[in-house]
Amino acid sequence: MNKKLYVISGPSGVGKGTVIKKFLDRNPDFMLSVSCTTRLPREGEIDGVNYFFLSKEEFQKCIDEGKFLEWAEFAGNRYGTKKKYINKCLEEGRNIILEIDTKGAIQVKKQMEDAVLIFIAPPSLDALENRLRGRHTEDENAIQKRLKEVKEELERAKNFDYTVINDDLEKAVGELEKIISGERLC
Repeated sequence: MNKKLYVISGPSGVGKGTVIKKFLDRNPDFMLSVSCTTRLPREGEIDGVNYFFLSKEEFQKCIDEGKFLEWAEFAGNRYGTKKKYINKCLEEGRNIILEIDTKGAIQVKKQMEDAVLIFIAPPSLDALENRLRGRHTEDENAIQKRLKEVKEELERAKNFDYTVINDDLEKAVGELEKIISGERLC
């Protein structure tokens, strides 16, 4: 069976992390990619397990040398995925999932045409808004900003190979398994 990179994206609050975790629990032959970041480690985080922690200078050098499949900046910190890391995992015969935003997914596809892009979508914008509000973690301005981002992400999702609607966790995980199973036979 072919080893491929599966890139999973979706808007904040859609439950993509939960879908991926459940998928990984049921499919131990898959691994979640480890990204690089310039942010400092949080308590309990381990370099090479949670992230590869790089200085801003190291990260910039990787950008300058074209070492990233994708990278982005969020809240003053940079995050990226090294080509060498992904290629090494694939060469070792590992099935790998990369969880990143839609912009990064499109960057990956430009460099790795055989990467499989899977978008986790909400059942509706109203349902997603209810999830975001139900978390009680953000103020109204932040929620409105996220909803605006969702519309942009849904537009970029048209460039993805597959869309999984997360209206039921078990159903969404089953659909993800079905997609990946079919792709592994290609």
